[in-house]
Amino acid sequence: MDKRKRIFNIIEIGNKDDVPSAMFDRFIVVVIFVNLIVTLMQTFDQFAPYMEILDALELITIVIFTVEYILRVWTADYLYPDEKAKWKARLKFAVSAYGLIDLFSIIPYFLPFVFPAGAVAFRIFRVIRIFRLFRINAQYDAFNVITNVLKEKKNQLISSVCMIFILMLASSLCMYSLEHEAQPDQFKNAFSGIWWSVSTLLTVGYGDIYPVTVAGKVMAIIISFLGVGMVAVPTGIISAGFVEQYTEMKVMGEPLRETGVKYITSRIGSENRWVGKRINEVEFMPDMVPIMVMRGDQKLVPNDDLIFEENDILVLCVNTLN
Repeated sequence: MDKRKRIFNIIEIGNKDDVPSAMFDRFIVVVIFVNLIVTLMQTFDQFAPYMEILDALELITIVIFTVEYILRVWTADYLYPDEKAKWKARLKFAVSAYGLIDLFSIIPYFLPFVFPAGAVAFRIFRVIRIFRLFRINAQYDAFNVITNVLKEKKNQLISSVCMIFILMLASSLCMYSLEHEAQPDQFKNAFSGIWWSVSTLLTVGYGDIYPVTVAGKVMAIIISFLGVGMVAVPTGIISAGFVEQYTEMKVMGEPLRETGVKYITSRIGSENRWVGKRINEVEFMPDMVPIMVMRGDQKLVPNDDLIFEENDILVLCVNTLN
């Protein structure tokens, strides 16, 4: 096997049958946690005597992240096989979500050396490193269920968020009008009203800004009741989505019934043309819908980013009534 291809197989995620690949996944997770723990410890004065050790550990983890990023760019043409030119595949990875996360997780370490004046400002970007964990989770069922629910319920969630925003804006303007004269130092402008409405609608209630007039208190009571109901809407949508997803996955494991809809499985062999392709690059027959990919003891949701591997078992839903 080509050396670059082997490196790509190792650094790619989710292949439990490949021992070096599985070990690499675990190694990167450990490195990410070490890096985050070091970052946290550097904020405590108690660890000042050990700062040299912490700085050395941070440098080691950053070097590992840098090498990994370079290898991912180098093997990007295997991730995007449809791109004929290697530089196009590498550019596509560099501007992808995971590529940007990998890049922004390492550049905050080097920027202070280039721009010493902005060292403090650049350190805040180190929190981006925690998003590298999403790369590990992306190939597994739990994370895929979350992303699938958000995609399927996208329109309902956007509608509910818009309703909350409209209510927030209306309540902030009303409260500003009612409270500005009574306490101009608190409700100085419409933004002060927005801050109050956000903390009230989200049932946080910091207590730094609150109404003192009778009309303002009555309005606050109404807004509080509306806020409880409005914020519960997206929560209910997401909860219903989770129930639907897990119910669907449970049904896949039950015996087939004569309902006009059947489920068939197809094992992807080493010579199958689907190996190495993303699921959105494969054309299925009109009556066939991929609903699950079984990889060893894993049950993966077939989202657009899933790449078929050898010995995957694809579960297809077939409508036999058409």
